[in-house]
Amino acid sequence: MSKYSGMKRTGSSRAISERFAETQKKFIRGVLFLIAITLLIVFVFGDHGLFQLYKLKRERAEIQKYISELRENREMLITEKNRLENDLEYIEKLAREKYRMALPGEKVFKGVPKESNKRPNE
Repeated sequence: MSKYSGMKRTGSSRAISERFAETQKKFIRGVLFLIAITLLIVFVFGDHGLFQLYKLKRERAEIQKYISELRENREMLITEKNRLENDLEYIEKLAREKYRMALPGEKVFKGVPKESNKRPNE
């Protein structure tokens, strides 16, 4: 047996060691809490965080929408180009309607737009 085995702890030394253990637990909990909060902030607001990920997904969706609009416009322009190269009836219709052109001997009548319901005195 050891020479210290017969010694008894006093109540005050036990209380001090319990208080120290409790303080140590609180300190460790506090440090872990701060680490958790720091990690949460980094994961949510960091360069590769959730907020940035959401922002990039939204931007990607907008770009995809813009690309699809451009593709539709491109298809429409290709169709228009093909019609202008090959469809003589379409060219004639376009010349008559848009540019007010006529074949020799034809007369072009220009329509007068309706006036609004205002009185002449006003």
